[in-house]
Amino acid sequence: MPPRPAVLTKRTLDKDLDKITHAEDVAKHVLRRLVAPGLGLIFVGLAMLFAGVYVFDRPGAMLVVAAAALAGYMAMNIGANDVTNNVGAAVGARAMTMGQALVIAAIFEVLGATVAGGEVVKTISANIVDAVQVSPVLLGWIMMAALMAAALWINLATWMNAPVSTTHAIVGAVIGAGISAVGPEPVNWQVMLEITSSWITSPLIGGLIAAGLLYLVKTLIIYRDDKVAAAQRWVPVLVAVMAGGFMAYMVLQLSPPGRFPPLTVLFIGIGIGLVSWLAARPLVLAQARALENRNSSLRTLFRLPLIGSAALLSFAHGANDVSNAVGPLSAIVHSVGIGGGGIGHPPLWVMLIGAFGISVGLLLFGPRLIRLVGEEITKLNPMRAYCVALSTAFTVIVASWLGVPVSTTHIAVGSVFGVGFFREWYTRHSKRRIAYIRRKAESFDIDEPEEPNIHETRRRYLVRRSHFMTIVAAWIVTVPVSAALAAMIYWVMFALFV
Repeated sequence: MPPRPAVLTKRTLDKDLDKITHAEDVAKHVLRRLVAPGLGLIFVGLAMLFAGVYVFDRPGAMLVVAAAALAGYMAMNIGANDVTNNVGAAVGARAMTMGQALVIAAIFEVLGATVAGGEVVKTISANIVDAVQVSPVLLGWIMMAALMAAALWINLATWMNAPVSTTHAIVGAVIGAGISAVGPEPVNWQVMLEITSSWITSPLIGGLIAAGLLYLVKTLIIYRDDKVAAAQRWVPVLVAVMAGGFMAYMVLQLSPPGRFPPLTVLFIGIGIGLVSWLAARPLVLAQARALENRNSSLRTLFRLPLIGSAALLSFAHGANDVSNAVGPLSAIVHSVGIGGGGIGHPPLWVMLIGAFGISVGLLLFGPRLIRLVGEEITKLNPMRAYCVALSTAFTVIVASWLGVPVSTTHIAVGSVFGVGFFREWYTRHSKRRIAYIRRKAESFDIDEPEEPNIHETRRRYLVRRSHFMTIVAAWIVTVPVSAALAAMIYWVMFALFV
């Protein structure tokens, strides 16, 4: 008896179609995770092609093209890890969306790097390892190993959700590769000592300034009976302080050392601050007219200043930290006899690789650490986030004034921790806050729904200790790990290619 033919029923067909749909969904999910690495790989290829156009007929062209790929990779890691500190607080405070933050930071990072980034490349490319004591060919291989080591360490730190200093990573890598190549003599140990001291001082100073600013905001605005009127008086002052401080910072960072005496920089900052106060006062008064006497109204008044501070921080970061990617590339370009103007003056195409690489890394890989800095360490609102931004600016300005090398990452994250730990202390010890909440409770008009119970907040930690320990540990090991990794990479490169 012949077998009965299979009958394709509607139910069987639906099951088969469901299986196909499920397989397509799984494939899309897997492919979506590969989009960002794929686009990053495309950018690295474009960086190599871009460099090849300029050096294809020159001796040492292959070394420069390979270095351009590593510089592009390093720049993307800087964008993924370091730029998050500029906009993380604003995103965490919900002053801007993730998309807005990514676009604003990307634009201002490119502007800062291309317009004002050339003057800060010399330290990385020539001052850490004395270029006079090292042959050009050897210097090129030292910088290749340093680029690869620093980029790999920053990539690993980003994967571990640890915002680290890209400056410390590249400095440690250059030192490690330099020692493995020529010994410790050409290393500038004074620079290394200053950078090591900044590990401790810069985040502490940033945290203390942020805590002090938040204390002033709470005392002068938040816990006043008529907080909108208090904000009308003090928000323009804070805007003026921010604008004047950023202008002083830009003058210090973008002008040649010693061009402007400290008193001149101070007067420039005061002048810009006064103009900003005159411009901000009518805008704040107009914005405050329709607002109720609530904390949510204060968040509205602090939103635009916070966005402005994020944009200015991104510009300053692009001008300063692009050197971490293009400094070694600049040294390699000059080591093979390409480019002019001295080792500290990179060609424009070198700056463009660094500038666009930072923005590409931010757009592709930045959101994860932006959420960590802005949302997961401690709870931020526009007032607290503004204190973080202002503290970061002031600490960098003072350090630049004193000539102390610091990390924007350490200062910004230290400021976030400072705000969180100050909130813990203030919650437990502030008589003004406790009296304010009790007064509101008695009038059935509690204005802090996130902290309705005084006794509960006394027992609550407002900073996540796990993130604190992870980040501090990553800070401590950045220079030694990147140095050891660079030394190993140099030995491998020397054995294979030299």
